[in-house]
Amino acid sequence: MLHARTTSAGSARAADAALWAALAATTGYGFHDAATASLTTDLLLPLAVLAVAVPWSRHRPAAAVVLVNGLCAVGLADPATPGNTHVLPLAALSFLLGSRVAAARSPLLVLAGCSAVNLATCAVLRAHPVWWFYAMSVLPAALLLPWLTGRHWRGRRQLVREGWRLARSLEDRQHLVAERARLTERAGIAADMHDSLGHALSLVALRAGALELSPDLTDRDRADLAELRGTIADAVEQLRDTVAVLHDPPGGNTGAGLPVNDTVEDLLSRAVASGVPVRWERRGAESPLSPLIARGMYRVVQEALTNAVKHAPGCPISVRITHEPSRTHVSVMNAVPSAGGPARTGVRPGRGVGRGLIGLHERVAVLGGSLRTEPDAGRFHVTAVLPHQTTTRPRTPTPEPTTTPGKPTQEPVMAPGKPTPKRVTAPGTPTQEPVTAIGTQDRAQAPASPSEATLAPSPDTASALFPPESAKRLASVRGEARRRSAVAFVAPVVAAVFFVPSAAYLAWQLTTSVLPPSHFDELSVGRPRAEPAPLLPARAYPYPPDHARSAPRPPGTRCEFYRSGRDLLGDVDLYRLCWYGDTLSAKDTVRARRP
Repeated sequence: MLHARTTSAGSARAADAALWAALAATTGYGFHDAATASLTTDLLLPLAVLAVAVPWSRHRPAAAVVLVNGLCAVGLADPATPGNTHVLPLAALSFLLGSRVAAARSPLLVLAGCSAVNLATCAVLRAHPVWWFYAMSVLPAALLLPWLTGRHWRGRRQLVREGWRLARSLEDRQHLVAERARLTERAGIAADMHDSLGHALSLVALRAGALELSPDLTDRDRADLAELRGTIADAVEQLRDTVAVLHDPPGGNTGAGLPVNDTVEDLLSRAVASGVPVRWERRGAESPLSPLIARGMYRVVQEALTNAVKHAPGCPISVRITHEPSRTHVSVMNAVPSAGGPARTGVRPGRGVGRGLIGLHERVAVLGGSLRTEPDAGRFHVTAVLPHQTTTRPRTPTPEPTTTPGKPTQEPVMAPGKPTPKRVTAPGTPTQEPVTAIGTQDRAQAPASPSEATLAPSPDTASALFPPESAKRLASVRGEARRRSAVAFVAPVVAAVFFVPSAAYLAWQLTTSVLPPSHFDELSVGRPRAEPAPLLPARAYPYPPDHARSAPRPPGTRCEFYRSGRDLLGDVDLYRLCWYGDTLSAKDTVRARRP
């Protein structure tokens, strides 16, 4: 870091030296071209001022402009011409002021102060109109126009820097998107393990526990089964720990690992074959369901069975699916074991990760349904209401099952030793509208309600309502660049409106008061005014210098001055015509420079 700073400081010094050399070259050229110039005041002093002003242009650019403007103000005292080579250093440092200072108010005050000093210098020195014209046009242009150019260049550089910063931000965002995709994949793996493998391991552990009580087994077989049950239990606990690490926060792609060719009937058949005491019934005429709704119904039954096997092993489970014209009710209810009752399961209670019901509620809410999980009179009740048409857009796309719902209703699958329940098929059976409530069976916390999910703004709407910080900064930089461009266009126009009329009027006065040398030679002393009137210009020169006004003249005469040439910036000789009444009594030439 120190080496980088040293290199940057060395580059700055080299750039300052190069700038000083270029400005010194213009000063030396002006000194060499001048007819009469002082070595000290016209060469050494300007070089010393530039040696101070150029380094100051980095840290004190306004002071640097003031110093060089002082050289131009001193040049206004030159009786020969107001123009000098210090205008170029003034323009260069004004450009650096615009490119290095972001604010506009302070530099404008500095430029206005410099112009005021120049005009005050002309007033104190009682300069000729040409000097006033120079101080009101050339010097303000050298101050204002380069400053505007520097500000425009600074704005473009800032816009380019912001563009590259936004490009880096977009690149970082792409990395974040890739990381998010990786985390989503991990969440899918976790959901697959939790919903499929965890369910299967729970059933295997329950089946091993049931076989352990078989009277046909030897003690060695029972010991092997006990060891197998313990191994399965350890595998389930390791699976839960893995799910806790891999699972994404609630609201992710839960339930992504459901079997695509499985139905609710197949799920219940496997549960009964594994020894789970479950009975189920279907009410109402089944209507064709969308794949997302069928998938949600499968997910509700699967998670409810898994929780029942985990928390209430051996207790009877009742599953009821009721179809209505516009929605389907899914109800899973299991008995709660007594406090001292034995637990015939290989799953160790108390270490659940508590994510099943959270993910289940998210899935039901996304589909536009509602979920209720609560204890009820010694039983635990899970009820879901799923609409036949989804009312909200899924947050993340999920693979759809390939099987089409609507298969013929199978006969209820019965657990051994259980009476056959009476099947109700009336399609108009009234059902009570469930109230959304989250219980404590799986230690789940209540997530956002379906209404909140429905009213949640889409990503495009949220981006429009709350634009990102990068868009705000880009809009701010673009607005600043537009304002600077407008100022760069308007300021010269305003300056032209102010200076052009006065400059045009001054030029008109100077050009209409010119008496050519040939006409001056034709004038004869003692002739009346009417005779040389065609040779005289339309008006006399109104701004003769002080030494011309104070020159001796014949008594009782009035003198008029005329310019001998049309040079607007140079100082030309003046012709003086003195009239005694209407008669030309004297004529002479007043040199441009004081004797």
